[in-house]
Amino acid sequence: MPNLITYSDFFNTVKTSIDEGTFAKLTLAKTIGKPELQNIYVRTTIEDAVLKLSVTFKIYKEGLQEIEKTIALNDMEAELIPYINNPFMSVLLFTTDADVTMKLNKKRIATITEQPPTFKNADAVLLDFLKKK
Repeated sequence: MPNLITYSDFFNTVKTSIDEGTFAKLTLAKTIGKPELQNIYVRTTIEDAVLKLSVTFKIYKEGLQEIEKTIALNDMEAELIPYINNPFMSVLLFTTDADVTMKLNKKRIATITEQPPTFKNADAVLLDFLKKK
């Protein structure tokens, strides 16, 4: 699968931004059709003095619901890749250096683009964790 290399490159960029303290948040967006799952938001969290990821699933089913799940950093790709292409067509990484977007086109080919950063500050939980480290 040609997209697996692009997915891997993208998630390596996410991991690098966390390691360097520039990560602000990660969002899966642009759904195909009108699925119940509308967005997935990823932020850092600390659990038992270990840096982890808080994954929030925004579901619209008889009103807006949120389901939150905490995962290890190493589980990020395995947790999120199944949602890419079904139902999400784009994944947006917001860092203090750049906004990195991975999009799938109509032929389902993934591409990565960069734009100037939206966020001036990295995730506060991440910065606190890195200071204490």
